[in-house]
Amino acid sequence: MQDFHGVIEALKLYLAREKKVKILDKDVATALKMTQANFATIKRRNSTPYKNILEFCKDKDLCCKEIFFKK
Repeated sequence: MQDFHGVIEALKLYLAREKKVKILDKDVATALKMTQANFATIKRRNSTPYKNILEFCKDKDLCCKEIFFKK
């Protein structure tokens, strides 16, 4: 299983495929339905927001294995 930074990078790669632009932390926060401040706090604490990520995967019909485990 990937650590917090690996999970966020996987999310950024997934979002970049959709938008074809560089994805910033604020884009990840928006995708996870979080405020930028909340995401910054979670990032600083190195705490993975599992619930938000699982809900994102459900909404996008994405297998969470693609986010949490390296390919």
